[in-house]
Amino acid sequence: MIALLLALGSSLAYGCADFLGGLGARKAHVLRTVMIAAPASLAVELLLWPFLGASFSADALAWGAASGIASAAAFALLYRTLAIGPMNVLSPVTALVSATLPVGVGLLQGEHLGAAGLVGLPLALVAVVLVSAGHGAGTARPSRTALLLAFGAGGAIAFQLIFLHQTPSDSGVAPLVTGRAVSSAVILAAAGLMYRRLGSERPAYAMSTAAGVLDSMANLLFLLAARSGDLTVVAVITALYPAGTVLLARSVLAERIRRGQLVGLGAAAVAVSLLALT
Repeated sequence: MIALLLALGSSLAYGCADFLGGLGARKAHVLRTVMIAAPASLAVELLLWPFLGASFSADALAWGAASGIASAAAFALLYRTLAIGPMNVLSPVTALVSATLPVGVGLLQGEHLGAAGLVGLPLALVAVVLVSAGHGAGTARPSRTALLLAFGAGGAIAFQLIFLHQTPSDSGVAPLVTGRAVSSAVILAAAGLMYRRLGSERPAYAMSTAAGVLDSMANLLFLLAARSGDLTVVAVITALYPAGTVLLARSVLAERIRRGQLVGLGAAAVAVSLLALT
């Protein structure tokens, strides 16, 4: 139950971070947004270090660095995806990919589900699909480029979560600090190489910083959830973050929520309840 609540908190934080990051990337080049978000996220994790501790063992450093590289790719691909839009279609596509890979890894590693979990897990995956169901009138059709970016972002997020799950349970926030330091270095290096292509638009500093802070909290909550529960359950609950993104997109950007998406939100609530019983 604790793992489930932590995963729900991670999902909510990811959803809010993605929405803010996507909006920020609409105001300036995506790298300008990520250049602010990633260091802001690192600052939060450094502040948490004295309270949660950190053990920088070889495994913690290796898996943390791997998650950082995946995180850098996820940051750039996801924010670019959401900047293109529409958010209420592309975010769920990304989430479905990011859920399926960790679930597969968890099952291959020998994790097992009870009867309720065997129903709740596929229902949660279906819920993610339903949230993105249909285009219809009033909803923009995503481009092929946007869909490819969404799949790439989902894969990068999935590997980030899988790598974090492999870290030692007694390493504290060491994997997060290592990962974010690596991702910040990769992002800043990429920005330096592409400086002339970044344009002159000023980034949304407050929005980008908030996205980084929320992403950091989401990573922490996921790590704690993965350490106290099964990856199969934690990953699919975390992947429900599009619900938050979709609702924010509806409230702030007036993006239409279709009936299928509402059904998906209801299915997600039922799936979470079933997984709580597993």
